[in-house]
Amino acid sequence: MLGIAAAVLFFIAFLINAADIATNEVFTSVNVMLIGLALLALHVSGVANGRRPHRR
Repeated sequence: MLGIAAAVLFFIAFLINAADIATNEVFTSVNVMLIGLALLALHVSGVANGRRPHRR
């Protein structure tokens, strides 16, 4: 799920950059891209994957 959210944020950052949309200081394309990278890092590290370790 985090990987999908990261992909959506990367797409939004691309649209902001490609269309040269004027945004405020918080939602620049670089900031959106960095949030996407943080979500991608969480996805790769296995946070919130929904699996529990098997215990015997």
